[in-house]
Amino acid sequence: MSPDYQVAALWIGGKLSFLEELCLKSFVDAGHHTILFTYEGTENVPDGVEVRDGSEILPNPNVMRHTRTGSPALFSDLFRYKMLERMNRTIWVDTDAYCCKPFVTETGHFHAYEKKNEINGGVLGLPKDSKTLRALLDFTADVHAIPPWFSADERQRLEAAGATGAPVHAADMPWGVWGPHALTHFLNATGEVEHSMPSVALYPVSYSERKLLTQPGADLGAYITDETFSIHLYGRRMRPRISEKFGGVPRPRSLIGKLLKKHGVDPTLNPLPDRTLAVVTDGDDD
Repeated sequence: MSPDYQVAALWIGGKLSFLEELCLKSFVDAGHHTILFTYEGTENVPDGVEVRDGSEILPNPNVMRHTRTGSPALFSDLFRYKMLERMNRTIWVDTDAYCCKPFVTETGHFHAYEKKNEINGGVLGLPKDSKTLRALLDFTADVHAIPPWFSADERQRLEAAGATGAPVHAADMPWGVWGPHALTHFLNATGEVEHSMPSVALYPVSYSERKLLTQPGADLGAYITDETFSIHLYGRRMRPRISEKFGGVPRPRSLIGKLLKKHGVDPTLNPLPDRTLAVVTDGDDD
């Protein structure tokens, strides 16, 4: 019997590498109907994944990139909120989120803390009547909106810039302004934070400890438990690490190496690119 919720992801630019192939295949193997949205098509999509046109969610995309990092995460944030608004019984997943077991939710909420006081949207489910979802859609509708969680001094500075005809664009604001910072703020403001799961559910290995994922023989039993639905692989940083430290192929005794074997994914067939334009997660950068 397949899970009640389908999952959907977005990929922008280039072929899928074995890392994204592994993550998407993990959802298929767990029984989820898995959708991959793309605008230009892609290659190396695992069997069982439905490829759909991203224009169904956001037509004629103007892919906004964060000024400091060049990441398209702002567009990715907007895309996932629009997708949750328009699609039924669907959970957003980043292409570097690995599925440990089928996603189950009785409320439609499916999100978790990544850090002590921050909820990440790398895996995100919100019901259509969610006040948080409505607030996120309203907030991201204005690229010059001043984040209500900023300090009084910072809000005053941004208001002054707007008053002079030079409002500050979201792309020039701190990293995650449409992502985890906004999600955390509005979940708390609406009280829907009560549905947020602990980090072990979706981010059992933290960003700061991500090297454990490629460490041969690492004991992750204290991190990944029966309560873990997904493991975030921090693709933006993991791809170059695997390329530079391991010659592009994870060690067989590392967690990622073991997962590749489990799902029958050969890392030599779909190698990591020298450079990727893939959609990244907010947690992948500081």
